[in-house]
Amino acid sequence: MISSYLQNILRARVYDVAIETPLDYAKALSTRLNNRVLLKREDLQPVFSFKLRGAYNKMAHLTEADRAKGVIAASAGNHAQGVALASQRLGIEATIVMPKTTPAIKINAVRNMGAKVVLHGSAYDEAYEYARQIADEQQLTFIHPYDDPQVIAGQGTVAMEILRQHPDPIHAIFVPVGGGGLIAGVAAYVKQLYPQVKIIGVEPEDAGCLYAAMQAGKRVILDQVGIFADGVAVRQVGEEPFRICRDTVDEVILCTTDEICAAIKHMFDDTRSIVEPAGALSIAGLKKYVQRSGITGQNLIAIASGANMNFDRLRHVAERADLGEQGEALLAVTIPEQPGSFRRFCHQIGQRSITEFNYRFADKQQATVFAGVQLREGAKEKERLLEKLAEANYSVLDLSDNEMAKLHIRYMVGGHAQQVKDELVYRFEFPERPGALLRFLTQMGQRWNISMFHYRNHGAAYGRVLVGIQVPDDERGEFNEFLDELGYNYWFESDNPVYQMFLG
Repeated sequence: MISSYLQNILRARVYDVAIETPLDYAKALSTRLNNRVLLKREDLQPVFSFKLRGAYNKMAHLTEADRAKGVIAASAGNHAQGVALASQRLGIEATIVMPKTTPAIKINAVRNMGAKVVLHGSAYDEAYEYARQIADEQQLTFIHPYDDPQVIAGQGTVAMEILRQHPDPIHAIFVPVGGGGLIAGVAAYVKQLYPQVKIIGVEPEDAGCLYAAMQAGKRVILDQVGIFADGVAVRQVGEEPFRICRDTVDEVILCTTDEICAAIKHMFDDTRSIVEPAGALSIAGLKKYVQRSGITGQNLIAIASGANMNFDRLRHVAERADLGEQGEALLAVTIPEQPGSFRRFCHQIGQRSITEFNYRFADKQQATVFAGVQLREGAKEKERLLEKLAEANYSVLDLSDNEMAKLHIRYMVGGHAQQVKDELVYRFEFPERPGALLRFLTQMGQRWNISMFHYRNHGAAYGRVLVGIQVPDDERGEFNEFLDELGYNYWFESDNPVYQMFLG
């Protein structure tokens, strides 16, 4: 029964380790959106994430016999640190299975709290299965990150604090969603007391497991998930969270990587704090909701769920934030190959700043340039610019939403390869660990020639690669089998217009 969660949340033991985080007024964001925006600062917890609440509540309710046996968990970051700190405070031995791709900063944080770390597999699913195996073999209690009533009740204390801190009417609370533990706890508590308050989940558009489940009316397993917001990169929402969410969550909003990066920037502008991508999801969803609905003058709350950000990722976030805020447009523009053409193009751009300009001579008639243009008025200004360039007889392709262009092409514009035959182009993701790139190159080069290669480290757990491979027509079937055996996520990009314009 969902009603039982009200008592369980009120009785939850979390404050031995967790703090009651502030509900901060976001002045700049409020002014921008013409609503009163408040941020629930779970990024300020001792482990920089709300995950501590659920882990501690679960472990505090273990019997003495279970405590004596020890606990085990699988996690790539926030849940691991929550379990480790809880075990330290409760005097329970803890083993944490983490993927080999986990950044050293997170591994060291868990070890420094006294937990035993076991590195296994290249992704969470592999670590999870191995942790389950160890739990069975050694009779350890498995601490699930989200699919457990006591974990959900612990996370629900976030909602208890919100309603106490903000007694005035609330239009909506925006909650980031991974496995669903946080939104289940928040929704179970709020809807029993104030059913008129909207509970809105927010997920990355490439990891929308709750969105897919709500659409289908049942839990579904996603074929693959994006890994930018790694804290919510879950293929299937938890069974117990979904049981709660399907009756209590009003809607789920999907956000792009660029929108998440823009939300990280908004958080910094208002608080001078940097949250992780999953921690900024709720802000991105809140913005999207306001823009879609046109509401004004309402109290809107976003849960900033965590701040375990790798410093190396900030470069990528900064590059994408302006695109997410629609403060920059990426364009492929064909201009005449003649003296003065660049000046005439800049004249059409007007007083806008050009943030990037990539060009290489291709032939004597025309040139294709990759240009970044700063925008002051967002999408409307971009439309006006595109119309103006078209009226001036420029051939223009808007690349602002082209993932291949943003991840790779802008860094490798260098001209066409006229002599390359039978080239196929693919984007890949592979686990970022020592030797992974060498293994990838070795396997790709066993049978077919690599004609183009671009790799860029974004400070994430996965590497992103753009590859051109020469595959004769009669070997396409064999090559497709090879791709499936390789086991990496991949996307076919030969038909992408940006490839044809700059590299094909």
